[in-house]
Amino acid sequence: MTGRVPGRDEDVAAVTFDHDDGDAVVVIGSGAGGGTLANELAQKGIDVVVLEAGPRYRLADFVNDEYLADEMFVWRDPRTSSGNARFVKDFAEAPTWLCKTVGGSTVHWVSNSFRFMEREFKPRTTYGAIPGANLLDWPITLADLLPYYERAESKMGVTGRGDVPYLPETNNFKVFALGARRLGYKRVTTSHLAINSVPRDGRNACDQIGFCMQGCKSGAKWSTLYTEIPKAEATGHCEVRANAMALQIEHDERGRVTGVLYADQAGRQHVQKARAVCVAGNAPETTRILLNSASGRFPHGLANSSGQLGKNYMRSVLGLVYGVFPKPVNMYRGPVGAGLIEDLSDNDPGKRGFVGGIWLGLNALGLPFLAGILKPKAWGREYAHDLEAYAHMSGLWFCGDDLPQERCAISLDKEVKDRHGLPVAHLHIDLHQNEIAMENWGFVKSAELYEAAGATKVLEEPPVACAHNLGTCRMSASARDGVVNKWGQTHDIPNLFIADGSVFTSNNTGNPTLTIVALAIRQADYLAQRLRANDL
Repeated sequence: MTGRVPGRDEDVAAVTFDHDDGDAVVVIGSGAGGGTLANELAQKGIDVVVLEAGPRYRLADFVNDEYLADEMFVWRDPRTSSGNARFVKDFAEAPTWLCKTVGGSTVHWVSNSFRFMEREFKPRTTYGAIPGANLLDWPITLADLLPYYERAESKMGVTGRGDVPYLPETNNFKVFALGARRLGYKRVTTSHLAINSVPRDGRNACDQIGFCMQGCKSGAKWSTLYTEIPKAEATGHCEVRANAMALQIEHDERGRVTGVLYADQAGRQHVQKARAVCVAGNAPETTRILLNSASGRFPHGLANSSGQLGKNYMRSVLGLVYGVFPKPVNMYRGPVGAGLIEDLSDNDPGKRGFVGGIWLGLNALGLPFLAGILKPKAWGREYAHDLEAYAHMSGLWFCGDDLPQERCAISLDKEVKDRHGLPVAHLHIDLHQNEIAMENWGFVKSAELYEAAGATKVLEEPPVACAHNLGTCRMSASARDGVVNKWGQTHDIPNLFIADGSVFTSNNTGNPTLTIVALAIRQADYLAQRLRANDL
């Protein structure tokens, strides 16, 4: 077998497994959770079949064009939604932003890599009972996850962690940092990003191209597409099947999963037998697969004895803010998210009127995307004037933790079906008063920052979709409270695991990807141990 250098385009000699080979672990999804889990298992000598619904691209296929890249990567299958959130009304058919491609959303992500804080593992203890919220403490602590955070950060090359230097300061960052200094903020960096600041792991350092969300053409940004996946394949223990849409998970009379029914690109259906199944399809599709796998033994979907499957859907409280300055900023030059202020991440409900905190981070959108975001609000002369000021803009976003609610849920649509005849996912999203207050405060603090830096105008835009999909298979100590245990193993079915953000018991102030990767590494250690002991 021939290997390939991560981040390059050379092919890896593929290993294939027979559909009736029941010794392999089947992983559904190849993103942050699934791709990492597959590699970790393969490195331990465990056979893995990865089913990815989307196509496989090479670095050479990436295009530095916002809308062409969006068409390549983003999940376009039908999905429905309801609720009182503005983005549900404005983007009813696409209320979430996730990808359908080998590498999943790690192809698209900005690469913010943040740890949970201690209190964020204990929201029920920290916040107490909040009307309308379904708070629960995690069955793990920061101390439990800390060694896996460190392994994940080393694997991903997270800047500002270990011996990995921060990325250089861009002009956009200097404007951002100027406002921060004038307001007295102290915790200001170019952020913890999984982007090589120096050559590392066989991949280039960042070329400062600025098209981070369109697939990193230099391979500097960590993505399972050209890190975890080729490394897993090089072991001879992993097969990745692109354009393989998982439809249902099958089980035997004992209630143990036995394989996955999937459709190939031509629509032909196959069953891949499995020793264990790990689902990492991102919360909407993970939940949908489990619900669509209902049977006489599991009439409400797999692993749903608690009734919590699909419930407690969380996204993050987000807002976009742009400051217009007298002189050019050229925010598009450099990584999209290379700036972070952590000073507002503390919990101070007495002063603020809500629990939780926010982080302020750079968000340097290209002109085509920015034009699309501004469209729903302003037309005519004002809209044209704002777009003409693009070169003078600095962009940021704020991110905070929304609260889990049972009424915020993913279910199966009763009428709309996909091309395979299965019900599509329906997302119901109602805003909690806590996140409304947090969002309002986030806009105020963001405007203050840019005004302190000398902005002549501030533009505020609410989020266009949910980029962080969490909580629908939440982790719990007791089977009555959630779907999986502290290892991501379902309470009801011992050889069925979840390996994506679905398992989050609560949200964190920043982005969830680092935690998803850390949990996947931890799950791989546990799963390998159980498999070797024949204990599944």
